[in-house]
Amino acid sequence: MAEFEDFMKLDIRVGKIIRAENFEKANDPAYKLWLDFGEKIGEKKSSAQITDLYEINDLIDRQILAVINFPPKQIADFMSEVLVLGIYGQDGVVLIEPEQRVKLGSRMG
Repeated sequence: MAEFEDFMKLDIRVGKIIRAENFEKANDPAYKLWLDFGEKIGEKKSSAQITDLYEINDLIDRQILAVINFPPKQIADFMSEVLVLGIYGQDGVVLIEPEQRVKLGSRMG
């Protein structure tokens, strides 16, 4: 069983999608995302398999939650630096978003 301390090891922060493009070289349909986590953390990249429910234009300026302290992962020719969080819904992955606009880089926990 996981302990509360295990959960606190995850650094989950609010970021804003500032750029998105199709990830042609990914094995499964995905987007390349560039995210702004505010002044202290800066810009990070991620690959996200969210093409079923989201169009690129709908992603820009959207605030999302992401784990920022996993090691970077090479996916084809792209280095994914953070894990964007989502839930598997009936029609695809649904992004986890704050209900209201919050300061970029805000920590969940």
